[in-house]
Amino acid sequence: MTSAASSTHAAVTAEHSAEKKRAALHSMVAASAMTLLKLGAGILSGSLGVLSDAAHSGLDLTGAVLTFFSVHVSDKPADENHTYGHGKVENLSAFFEVGLMVVSCAWIIWEAMQRIFHHTVELRHSIWPVLVLVTSIAVDFWRSRELRAVARRTGSPALETDAFHFASDIWSTLAVLAGLLASWVGSISGIAWLQYADPFAAVLVSLMILRITAQVAHETIDVLMDQIPAETRRHILREVEQVPGVLSVERARVRRAGPAHFVDLTLALPRRHTFEHTGELVRAATAAVHRALPKADVVIHTVPRQDRTENIFDRVRAVAARNNVSVHELSVQSHHGRLRVEQHVELDETLSLLEAHSFVSALEEEILRETPEVHSVLTHIESEPATIEQPEEMVEEDRRIEQMLRATASHFPEIADVHEITVGRAGEHIYLSCHCTLPDDLTMQRVHEVITALEDRFKLEYPEMYRVTIHPEPVTDNTR
Repeated sequence: MTSAASSTHAAVTAEHSAEKKRAALHSMVAASAMTLLKLGAGILSGSLGVLSDAAHSGLDLTGAVLTFFSVHVSDKPADENHTYGHGKVENLSAFFEVGLMVVSCAWIIWEAMQRIFHHTVELRHSIWPVLVLVTSIAVDFWRSRELRAVARRTGSPALETDAFHFASDIWSTLAVLAGLLASWVGSISGIAWLQYADPFAAVLVSLMILRITAQVAHETIDVLMDQIPAETRRHILREVEQVPGVLSVERARVRRAGPAHFVDLTLALPRRHTFEHTGELVRAATAAVHRALPKADVVIHTVPRQDRTENIFDRVRAVAARNNVSVHELSVQSHHGRLRVEQHVELDETLSLLEAHSFVSALEEEILRETPEVHSVLTHIESEPATIEQPEEMVEEDRRIEQMLRATASHFPEIADVHEITVGRAGEHIYLSCHCTLPDDLTMQRVHEVITALEDRFKLEYPEMYRVTIHPEPVTDNTR
């Protein structure tokens, strides 16, 4: 992630954190006011429905307090003891709120049953409980809308649960209000059975809250148990498997903590790919995950796998890479219907012949196991330089070597020019390097044949030459 993107992400995170805290604080103030008003109205009227609604608002107050502190803690960055951050505090808060709702509803139902079957409480009717309940409906509507909007923008489960609390209050308060009004009508009209409207409304409200609470509890427990919707995982797999170069997704794990998602993938990639190419594929796969979960924290582990399109050359190079050596001059030949691999391998120049031969023998055996269609392997062992060469200058001799190289190159019609000739010496060894201009449309196979022939012929004419390195260039590039 670039520094600009990191700064933007940090600014958005800080803005979301402040917005969540403001919403939770507003909920605390609103829940405190409505709890006190409903409690006073319930005591004044003796209505179980109003008291149950006060208990529900008290539960909302407890939940709002928990939400306020949970969003404060959940926004703390990851530390040594909480490497995935503190996001699950919000889920724990939601789970605790669910428990409070269950206890509250159980008490209300018990008290309602006592009033219905054992004794009747005479209600003291007045306009004040009605006004309190109407005010409560307006406040609950305001809070539920704000909390739900903030929860959607920030992905906060605690605020989402809090929004559900206030939304459920609207329906529970409407039921309580209907029961209170019905009992009032009963006392005025003399209809005896309407006296049960108030406790019946309390039971109805409690059952409704319990039903929705069960849904919230199920979702909260799923998050605490690291369960995610199956479609979310399938969506991630579809996006990643469409990335060109990814052979398969061998493992996919997704977990959620508060508003954050963590995705852990193991991808099978072609083993012939370089580290740089693998890095590009990992970045592409990460972007694919973000298309499914935009703010996910993604960790990708890669494993090399054999691709069905691999040929013999790819498999031989894969064995060499596995043994941390490179091969060149690789060729596969057919002798009497049997395949033979020939290769050049560079090994540390400080190795003894016995050590180098033992290493190459093991390498050849591994190649034969990897390519059962190959009958034999022949390896040319070369020394890989481990010291920095310090060339010595001999002006006259170097000029003569340069003239000899140009004369030798003139025998090859494809060679237009040789330039940037450098002659160096290290100990008793003489080295030469140069640039060679060839036609633009010459195939690489022919280019290799020409420069190899030039090297061989020049070494015949100048036997003292230890090594010749030729860099081919197209005519177009050389004339710019």
